[in-house]
Amino acid sequence: MFDTVKKLIAEQLKADEATITRDTRLVEDLKADSANIMVMIMDLEDKFGIMVEDDQIMKMRTVGDVADYIEAHK
Repeated sequence: MFDTVKKLIAEQLKADEATITRDTRLVEDLKADSANIMVMIMDLEDKFGIMVEDDQIMKMRTVGDVADYIEAHK
């Protein structure tokens, strides 16, 4: 799951996939803004057939947080 999420995030944010770890922070390390995060969440929802609640989006600080959420809700 993590590798799939990492690849999607790297493509979305135009980041080097090799530098992304579970602890990579979306905003501080990858420079994602709120629009980037919303598009990323929509792509993940489509890919995995899930719905991410708005209040959960704000809790996702790292790439690992995103992967763990999807794993728990798919």
